[in-house]
Amino acid sequence: MRLATVIIRPLFVKFHRYVGLSLAFFLIIIGLTGSFIAFYHELDALLNPQLFHATARGEPLPPSVIVQRIEQADPRVRVRYMPVEVEPGHALETLLDPRVNPATDELYPVDYNQVFIDPVSGEILGKRYWGAFQLDGAHLMPFIYVLHQRLHLPLTWGTWLVGGVALIWALDCLVALYLTFPHGRLSLRKWGPAWMVKTNAGTRRLNYDLHRAGGLWPWVLLLLIAISGVSFNLHKEVFEPVISFFSPITPTVFDTRQMRAPTDPIPTKLSFNEVLATAKIEAEQRGWPEKVNGIFYAADFGVFGVGFGEEHGVGLGSPWLYLDGKSGRPIDAYVPGTGTAGDLFHQLQYPLHSGQVAGLPGRIIICITGIVTAMLSITGVIIWLKKHHATVKQARRREASIRGTVAVGAAQR
Repeated sequence: MRLATVIIRPLFVKFHRYVGLSLAFFLIIIGLTGSFIAFYHELDALLNPQLFHATARGEPLPPSVIVQRIEQADPRVRVRYMPVEVEPGHALETLLDPRVNPATDELYPVDYNQVFIDPVSGEILGKRYWGAFQLDGAHLMPFIYVLHQRLHLPLTWGTWLVGGVALIWALDCLVALYLTFPHGRLSLRKWGPAWMVKTNAGTRRLNYDLHRAGGLWPWVLLLLIAISGVSFNLHKEVFEPVISFFSPITPTVFDTRQMRAPTDPIPTKLSFNEVLATAKIEAEQRGWPEKVNGIFYAADFGVFGVGFGEEHGVGLGSPWLYLDGKSGRPIDAYVPGTGTAGDLFHQLQYPLHSGQVAGLPGRIIICITGIVTAMLSITGVIIWLKKHHATVKQARRREASIRGTVAVGAAQR
Protein backbone atom coordinates (compact mmCIF):
# COMPACT_ATOMS: atom_id res chain seq x y z
CA MET A 1 0.00 0.00 0.00
CA ARG A 2 2.90 2.35 0.78
CA LEU A 3 4.42 1.60 -2.65
CA ALA A 4 1.13 2.51 -4.33
CA THR A 5 0.96 5.77 -2.39
CA VAL A 6 4.55 6.81 -2.99
CA ILE A 7 5.13 5.68 -6.59
CA ILE A 8 2.00 4.52 -8.39
CA ARG A 9 -0.39 7.26 -7.31
CA PRO A 10 1.82 10.17 -8.43
CA LEU A 11 2.26 8.47 -11.81
CA PHE A 12 -1.48 8.04 -12.15
CA VAL A 13 -2.03 11.68 -11.15
CA LYS A 14 0.26 12.82 -13.97
CA PHE A 15 -1.35 10.38 -16.42
CA HIS A 16 -4.84 11.65 -15.57
CA ARG A 17 -3.75 15.28 -15.67
CA TYR A 18 -2.02 15.28 -19.03
CA VAL A 19 -4.32 12.78 -20.72
CA GLY A 20 -7.28 14.83 -19.52
CA LEU A 21 -5.77 18.02 -20.89
CA SER A 22 -4.99 16.32 -24.21
CA LEU A 23 -8.50 14.91 -24.59
CA ALA A 24 -10.46 17.85 -23.16
CA PHE A 25 -11.10 19.61 -26.48
CA PHE A 26 -12.23 16.40 -28.17
CA LEU A 27 -14.39 15.20 -25.27
CA ILE A 28 -16.17 18.55 -25.03
CA ILE A 29 -17.11 18.34 -28.70
CA ILE A 30 -17.94 14.63 -28.62
CA GLY A 31 -19.93 14.96 -25.39
CA LEU A 32 -22.05 17.91 -26.48
CA THR A 33 -22.71 16.54 -29.97
CA GLY A 34 -23.63 13.19 -28.41
CA SER A 35 -26.27 14.95 -26.34
CA PHE A 36 -27.91 16.29 -29.50
CA ILE A 37 -27.64 12.96 -31.30
CA ALA A 38 -29.60 11.25 -28.51
CA PHE A 39 -32.62 13.01 -30.05
CA TYR A 40 -31.31 13.13 -33.61
CA HIS A 41 -34.51 12.19 -35.45
CA GLU A 42 -36.78 14.43 -33.39
CA LEU A 43 -34.48 17.46 -33.78
CA ASP A 44 -33.95 16.82 -37.49
CA ALA A 45 -37.69 16.67 -38.10
CA LEU A 46 -38.25 19.79 -35.97
CA LEU A 47 -35.70 21.75 -38.00
CA ASN A 48 -36.95 20.47 -41.36
CA PRO A 49 -40.74 19.94 -41.36
CA GLN A 50 -40.77 20.48 -45.14
CA LEU A 51 -38.68 17.32 -45.56
CA PHE A 52 -40.30 15.05 -43.01
CA HIS A 53 -44.00 15.94 -43.24
CA ALA A 54 -46.02 14.15 -45.96
CA THR A 55 -49.51 15.48 -46.69
CA ALA A 56 -51.01 12.85 -49.03
CA ARG A 57 -53.39 10.34 -47.47
CA GLY A 58 -54.18 6.84 -48.63
CA GLU A 59 -52.43 3.54 -49.31
CA PRO A 60 -48.61 3.80 -49.53
CA LEU A 61 -46.99 2.98 -52.86
CA PRO A 62 -45.06 -0.30 -53.14
CA PRO A 63 -41.30 0.08 -52.40
CA SER A 64 -40.33 -0.75 -56.00
CA VAL A 65 -42.55 2.07 -57.28
CA ILE A 66 -40.90 4.51 -54.84
CA VAL A 67 -37.48 3.35 -56.05
CA GLN A 68 -38.57 3.74 -59.66
CA ARG A 69 -39.84 7.30 -59.05
CA ILE A 70 -36.53 8.36 -57.51
CA GLU A 71 -34.30 6.69 -60.08
CA GLN A 72 -36.37 7.91 -63.02
CA ALA A 73 -36.18 11.46 -61.69
CA ASP A 74 -32.37 11.20 -61.74
CA PRO A 75 -30.83 8.21 -63.58
CA ARG A 76 -27.44 9.08 -62.08
CA VAL A 77 -28.43 7.57 -58.71
CA ARG A 78 -29.65 4.27 -57.28
CA VAL A 79 -31.57 3.80 -54.04
CA ARG A 80 -29.42 2.13 -51.40
CA TYR A 81 -31.83 2.21 -48.45
CA MET A 82 -35.44 3.10 -47.79
CA PRO A 83 -37.89 2.64 -44.92
CA VAL A 84 -40.84 0.42 -45.75
CA GLU A 85 -43.52 1.07 -43.15
CA VAL A 86 -43.75 4.56 -41.63
CA GLU A 87 -46.43 6.34 -39.62
CA PRO A 88 -49.08 8.27 -41.61
CA GLY A 89 -47.93 11.79 -42.38
CA HIS A 90 -44.23 10.86 -42.32
CA ALA A 91 -41.99 11.03 -45.38
CA LEU A 92 -39.65 8.24 -46.44
CA GLU A 93 -35.97 9.04 -45.86
CA THR A 94 -34.11 7.27 -48.64
CA LEU A 95 -30.34 7.00 -49.02
CA LEU A 96 -28.74 6.94 -52.45
CA ASP A 97 -25.52 5.84 -54.16
CA PRO A 98 -24.24 7.47 -57.34
CA ARG A 99 -24.16 5.20 -60.40
CA VAL A 100 -21.11 4.63 -62.57
CA ASN A 101 -20.95 6.74 -65.72
CA PRO A 102 -20.32 4.18 -68.52
CA ALA A 103 -18.58 6.84 -70.60
CA THR A 104 -15.90 7.48 -67.98
CA ASP A 105 -16.11 4.47 -65.62
CA GLU A 106 -16.28 7.00 -62.81
CA LEU A 107 -19.12 7.83 -60.44
CA TYR A 108 -21.55 10.49 -61.58
CA PRO A 109 -21.01 13.73 -59.65
CA VAL A 110 -24.17 14.08 -57.57
CA ASP A 111 -24.61 16.82 -54.98
CA TYR A 112 -27.10 14.90 -52.83
CA ASN A 113 -27.33 11.42 -51.31
CA GLN A 114 -30.68 11.56 -49.52
CA VAL A 115 -34.17 12.05 -50.89
CA PHE A 116 -37.37 12.61 -48.90
CA ILE A 117 -40.47 11.33 -50.66
CA ASP A 118 -44.17 11.17 -49.88
CA PRO A 119 -44.98 7.44 -49.51
CA VAL A 120 -48.53 7.87 -50.83
CA SER A 121 -48.18 10.29 -53.74
CA GLY A 122 -44.56 9.55 -54.60
CA GLU A 123 -43.82 13.29 -54.64
CA ILE A 124 -40.18 14.16 -53.90
CA LEU A 125 -40.27 16.59 -50.98
CA GLY A 126 -36.61 17.49 -50.85
CA LYS A 127 -32.98 16.43 -51.16
CA ARG A 128 -29.78 16.93 -49.20
CA TYR A 129 -26.24 15.64 -48.93
CA TRP A 130 -26.13 13.77 -45.62
CA GLY A 131 -22.89 14.58 -43.81
CA ALA A 132 -22.04 17.73 -45.76
CA PHE A 133 -20.03 20.45 -44.01
CA GLN A 134 -22.98 22.84 -43.93
CA LEU A 135 -24.77 24.50 -41.02
CA ASP A 136 -28.14 25.34 -42.53
CA GLY A 137 -31.27 23.74 -41.09
CA ALA A 138 -31.36 20.89 -43.58
CA HIS A 139 -27.77 19.83 -42.89
CA LEU A 140 -27.29 20.79 -39.24
CA MET A 141 -28.13 17.47 -37.57
CA PRO A 142 -26.16 15.34 -40.06
CA PHE A 143 -23.28 17.83 -39.57
CA ILE A 144 -23.45 17.27 -35.80
CA TYR A 145 -23.60 13.50 -36.30
CA VAL A 146 -20.44 13.40 -38.44
CA LEU A 147 -18.72 15.83 -36.06
CA HIS A 148 -19.43 13.39 -33.25
CA GLN A 149 -18.39 10.39 -35.31
CA ARG A 150 -15.12 11.62 -36.88
CA LEU A 151 -14.86 15.40 -36.35
CA HIS A 152 -15.48 15.96 -40.08
CA LEU A 153 -11.95 14.78 -40.82
CA PRO A 154 -11.21 12.43 -43.76
CA LEU A 155 -12.95 9.10 -43.14
CA THR A 156 -10.02 6.92 -42.05
CA TRP A 157 -8.11 9.57 -40.11
CA GLY A 158 -11.19 10.95 -38.38
CA THR A 159 -12.42 7.48 -37.45
CA TRP A 160 -9.06 6.50 -36.01
CA LEU A 161 -8.64 9.78 -34.13
CA VAL A 162 -12.03 9.58 -32.41
CA GLY A 163 -11.49 5.86 -31.78
CA GLY A 164 -8.12 6.63 -30.22
CA VAL A 165 -9.72 9.29 -28.02
CA ALA A 166 -12.32 6.74 -26.89
CA LEU A 167 -9.64 4.13 -26.15
CA ILE A 168 -7.48 6.50 -24.08
CA TRP A 169 -10.62 7.84 -22.37
CA ALA A 170 -11.59 4.29 -21.35
CA LEU A 171 -8.14 3.79 -19.78
CA ASP A 172 -8.35 7.17 -18.07
CA CYS A 173 -11.74 6.23 -16.60
CA LEU A 174 -10.01 3.42 -14.71
CA VAL A 175 -7.21 5.72 -13.54
CA ALA A 176 -9.69 8.41 -12.49
CA LEU A 177 -11.62 5.90 -10.39
CA TYR A 178 -8.43 4.85 -8.59
CA LEU A 179 -7.57 8.48 -7.83
CA THR A 180 -10.87 8.98 -6.01
CA PHE A 181 -9.89 6.31 -3.49
CA PRO A 182 -8.57 7.72 -0.19
CA HIS A 183 -4.88 7.41 0.67
CA GLY A 184 -3.99 4.36 2.69
CA ARG A 185 -6.54 1.66 3.42
CA LEU A 186 -9.75 1.89 1.42
CA SER A 187 -12.91 2.22 3.46
CA LEU A 188 -16.39 3.28 2.44
CA ARG A 189 -16.43 5.88 5.21
CA LYS A 190 -13.28 7.58 3.91
CA TRP A 191 -14.41 7.22 0.28
CA GLY A 192 -17.81 8.76 1.01
CA PRO A 193 -16.74 12.44 0.71
CA ALA A 194 -15.55 11.81 -2.86
CA TRP A 195 -19.20 11.30 -3.85
CA MET A 196 -20.36 14.59 -2.32
CA VAL A 197 -20.57 18.11 -3.77
CA LYS A 198 -20.14 20.92 -1.27
CA THR A 199 -22.02 23.94 -2.56
CA ASN A 200 -21.08 26.29 0.29
CA ALA A 201 -17.29 25.92 0.25
CA GLY A 202 -16.35 28.38 -2.49
CA THR A 203 -16.09 28.15 -6.25
CA ARG A 204 -12.73 26.37 -6.24
CA ARG A 205 -13.96 23.55 -4.04
CA LEU A 206 -17.25 23.39 -5.95
CA ASN A 207 -15.36 22.99 -9.23
CA TYR A 208 -13.20 20.23 -7.72
CA ASP A 209 -16.21 18.39 -6.27
CA LEU A 210 -18.09 18.62 -9.55
CA HIS A 211 -15.11 17.08 -11.31
CA ARG A 212 -14.63 14.27 -8.81
CA ALA A 213 -18.23 13.42 -7.84
CA GLY A 214 -19.47 14.20 -11.35
CA GLY A 215 -17.18 11.49 -12.65
CA LEU A 216 -18.00 8.97 -9.92
CA TRP A 217 -21.78 8.87 -10.12
CA PRO A 218 -22.02 8.02 -13.85
CA TRP A 219 -18.63 6.23 -13.90
CA VAL A 220 -19.91 2.89 -15.18
CA LEU A 221 -21.87 4.60 -17.95
CA LEU A 222 -18.90 6.78 -18.94
CA LEU A 223 -16.68 3.69 -19.19
CA LEU A 224 -19.25 1.79 -21.27
CA ILE A 225 -19.72 4.75 -23.62
CA ALA A 226 -15.95 4.98 -24.09
CA ILE A 227 -15.75 1.24 -24.83
CA SER A 228 -18.61 1.46 -27.32
CA GLY A 229 -16.80 4.34 -29.00
CA VAL A 230 -13.84 2.01 -29.47
CA SER A 231 -16.17 -0.66 -30.89
CA PHE A 232 -17.48 1.74 -33.56
CA ASN A 233 -14.25 3.38 -34.67
CA LEU A 234 -11.59 0.76 -33.92
CA HIS A 235 -13.65 -2.38 -34.36
CA LYS A 236 -11.18 -4.48 -36.34
CA GLU A 237 -8.11 -2.80 -34.91
CA VAL A 238 -8.86 -3.09 -31.18
CA PHE A 239 -12.38 -4.08 -30.13
CA GLU A 240 -12.80 -7.39 -31.96
CA PRO A 241 -9.28 -8.75 -31.16
CA VAL A 242 -9.70 -7.94 -27.45
CA ILE A 243 -13.23 -9.34 -27.13
CA SER A 244 -12.35 -12.41 -29.22
CA PHE A 245 -9.61 -13.23 -26.70
CA PHE A 246 -12.39 -13.95 -24.20
CA SER A 247 -15.19 -15.06 -26.54
CA PRO A 248 -15.38 -15.25 -30.36
CA ILE A 249 -17.44 -12.80 -32.40
CA THR A 250 -19.32 -14.56 -35.20
CA PRO A 251 -18.39 -13.16 -38.65
CA THR A 252 -21.22 -11.64 -40.69
CA VAL A 253 -21.75 -11.73 -44.43
CA PHE A 254 -20.00 -8.36 -44.59
CA ASP A 255 -16.92 -9.90 -42.97
CA THR A 256 -16.78 -12.91 -45.26
CA ARG A 257 -17.40 -11.08 -48.57
CA GLN A 258 -14.87 -8.91 -50.32
CA MET A 259 -15.94 -5.28 -50.45
CA ARG A 260 -16.01 -3.92 -54.01
CA ALA A 261 -14.94 -0.42 -55.01
CA PRO A 262 -17.74 2.13 -55.55
CA THR A 263 -16.86 2.16 -59.26
CA ASP A 264 -17.25 -1.64 -59.46
CA PRO A 265 -20.68 -2.36 -57.90
CA ILE A 266 -22.33 -5.77 -58.05
CA PRO A 267 -25.47 -5.43 -60.20
CA THR A 268 -28.79 -7.01 -59.28
CA LYS A 269 -31.86 -7.79 -61.35
CA LEU A 270 -34.05 -8.23 -58.29
CA SER A 271 -36.54 -5.54 -57.29
CA PHE A 272 -37.16 -4.42 -53.73
CA ASN A 273 -40.65 -5.96 -53.93
CA GLU A 274 -39.25 -9.38 -54.90
CA VAL A 275 -36.72 -9.30 -52.10
CA LEU A 276 -39.37 -8.22 -49.59
CA ALA A 277 -41.65 -11.08 -50.58
CA THR A 278 -38.89 -13.64 -49.99
CA ALA A 279 -37.81 -11.98 -46.75
CA LYS A 280 -41.33 -11.93 -45.32
CA ILE A 281 -41.73 -15.67 -45.89
CA GLU A 282 -38.42 -16.35 -44.19
CA ALA A 283 -39.26 -14.01 -41.31
CA GLU A 284 -42.61 -15.73 -40.75
CA GLN A 285 -40.87 -19.10 -40.55
CA ARG A 286 -38.45 -17.67 -38.00
CA GLY A 287 -41.25 -16.17 -35.91
CA TRP A 288 -40.05 -12.61 -36.40
CA PRO A 289 -42.35 -9.54 -36.23
CA GLU A 290 -44.49 -8.92 -39.31
CA LYS A 291 -43.61 -5.23 -39.55
CA VAL A 292 -40.80 -4.38 -41.98
CA ASN A 293 -38.85 -1.28 -40.95
CA GLY A 294 -36.46 -0.97 -43.89
CA ILE A 295 -34.67 -2.49 -46.85
CA PHE A 296 -31.29 -1.80 -48.46
CA TYR A 297 -29.12 -3.07 -51.27
CA ALA A 298 -25.37 -2.81 -50.63
CA ALA A 299 -23.99 -2.98 -54.18
CA ASP A 300 -20.42 -2.98 -52.82
CA PHE A 301 -21.14 -6.39 -51.23
CA GLY A 302 -23.97 -7.64 -53.44
CA VAL A 303 -26.23 -8.06 -50.40
CA PHE A 304 -29.83 -7.08 -49.66
CA GLY A 305 -30.88 -6.44 -46.09
CA VAL A 306 -34.42 -6.38 -44.69
CA GLY A 307 -35.15 -5.28 -41.13
CA PHE A 308 -38.17 -6.38 -39.09
CA GLY A 309 -39.88 -4.87 -36.06
CA GLU A 310 -39.37 -1.33 -34.77
CA GLU A 311 -36.40 0.47 -36.29
CA HIS A 312 -35.41 2.15 -33.02
CA GLY A 313 -37.14 -0.19 -30.61
CA VAL A 314 -36.22 -0.72 -26.98
CA GLY A 315 -33.56 -3.32 -26.28
CA LEU A 316 -30.87 -4.71 -28.55
CA GLY A 317 -32.50 -3.64 -31.80
CA SER A 318 -34.43 -5.39 -34.54
CA PRO A 319 -33.62 -8.58 -36.49
CA TRP A 320 -32.24 -8.27 -40.01
CA LEU A 321 -32.27 -10.82 -42.80
CA TYR A 322 -29.57 -10.69 -45.47
CA LEU A 323 -30.16 -12.02 -48.98
CA ASP A 324 -27.85 -12.60 -51.92
CA GLY A 325 -28.11 -9.86 -54.54
CA LYS A 326 -28.10 -12.28 -57.48
CA SER A 327 -30.13 -15.27 -56.32
CA GLY A 328 -32.31 -13.53 -53.72
CA ARG A 329 -31.86 -16.41 -51.28
CA PRO A 330 -31.30 -15.76 -47.56
CA ILE A 331 -27.60 -16.06 -46.68
CA ASP A 332 -27.28 -14.61 -43.18
CA ALA A 333 -29.27 -13.05 -40.34
CA TYR A 334 -28.73 -10.73 -37.42
CA VAL A 335 -30.81 -11.87 -34.46
CA PRO A 336 -30.44 -9.71 -31.32
CA GLY A 337 -29.89 -11.67 -28.13
CA THR A 338 -28.38 -14.73 -29.79
CA GLY A 339 -24.84 -15.96 -30.40
CA THR A 340 -21.71 -16.19 -28.30
CA ALA A 341 -20.93 -14.03 -25.28
CA GLY A 342 -18.74 -11.96 -27.60
CA ASP A 343 -21.67 -11.53 -29.99
CA LEU A 344 -23.96 -10.39 -27.18
CA PHE A 345 -21.42 -7.89 -25.89
CA HIS A 346 -20.98 -6.60 -29.43
CA GLN A 347 -24.75 -6.32 -29.93
CA LEU A 348 -25.00 -4.28 -26.75
CA GLN A 349 -22.66 -1.51 -27.90
CA TYR A 350 -24.96 0.61 -30.08
CA PRO A 351 -28.06 0.27 -27.82
CA LEU A 352 -25.94 1.37 -24.85
CA HIS A 353 -24.19 4.19 -26.67
CA SER A 354 -27.47 5.60 -28.03
CA GLY A 355 -29.61 4.86 -24.97
CA GLN A 356 -31.90 2.75 -27.15
CA VAL A 357 -31.51 -0.17 -24.75
CA ALA A 358 -33.82 1.61 -22.27
CA GLY A 359 -36.04 3.54 -24.68
CA LEU A 360 -36.82 7.21 -23.99
CA PRO A 361 -35.42 7.18 -20.41
CA GLY A 362 -32.19 5.72 -21.77
CA ARG A 363 -31.89 8.43 -24.40
CA ILE A 364 -32.46 11.12 -21.77
CA ILE A 365 -29.69 9.59 -19.64
CA ILE A 366 -27.33 9.54 -22.64
CA CYS A 367 -28.17 13.17 -23.37
CA ILE A 368 -27.32 14.15 -19.79
CA THR A 369 -24.19 11.99 -19.84
CA GLY A 370 -22.91 13.87 -22.89
CA ILE A 371 -23.29 17.15 -21.00
CA VAL A 372 -21.56 15.62 -17.96
CA THR A 373 -18.66 14.48 -20.17
CA ALA A 374 -18.16 18.05 -21.40
CA MET A 375 -18.49 19.35 -17.82
CA LEU A 376 -15.81 16.95 -16.55
CA SER A 377 -13.40 18.14 -19.23
CA ILE A 378 -14.08 21.81 -18.52
CA THR A 379 -13.75 21.46 -14.74
CA GLY A 380 -10.58 19.40 -15.21
CA VAL A 381 -9.01 22.17 -17.29
CA ILE A 382 -10.04 24.75 -14.68
CA ILE A 383 -8.43 22.67 -11.89
CA TRP A 384 -5.19 22.46 -13.87
CA LEU A 385 -5.21 26.18 -14.69
CA LYS A 386 -5.67 27.12 -11.03
CA LYS A 387 -2.90 24.75 -9.90
CA HIS A 388 -0.62 25.92 -12.70
CA HIS A 389 -1.28 29.56 -11.80
CA ALA A 390 -0.55 28.83 -8.14
CA THR A 391 2.67 27.01 -9.07
CA VAL A 392 3.84 29.90 -11.28
CA LYS A 393 2.97 32.40 -8.57
CA GLN A 394 4.84 30.37 -5.97
CA ALA A 395 7.88 30.09 -8.25
CA ARG A 396 7.92 33.85 -8.79
CA ARG A 397 7.74 34.45 -5.05
CA ARG A 398 10.61 32.04 -4.50
CA GLU A 399 12.62 33.72 -7.22
CA ALA A 400 11.89 37.15 -5.74
CA SER A 401 12.91 35.89 -2.29
CA ILE A 402 16.20 34.55 -3.66
CA ARG A 403 16.88 37.84 -5.41
CA GLY A 404 16.15 39.71 -2.19
CA THR A 405 18.49 37.49 -0.21
CA VAL A 406 21.26 37.93 -2.79
CA ALA A 407 20.74 41.70 -2.78
CA VAL A 408 20.90 41.87 1.01
CA GLY A 409 24.06 39.74 1.01
CA ALA A 410 25.68 41.96 -1.60
CA ALA A 411 24.80 45.10 0.36
CA GLN A 412 26.30 43.65 3.51
CA ARG A 413 29.53 42.90 1.69
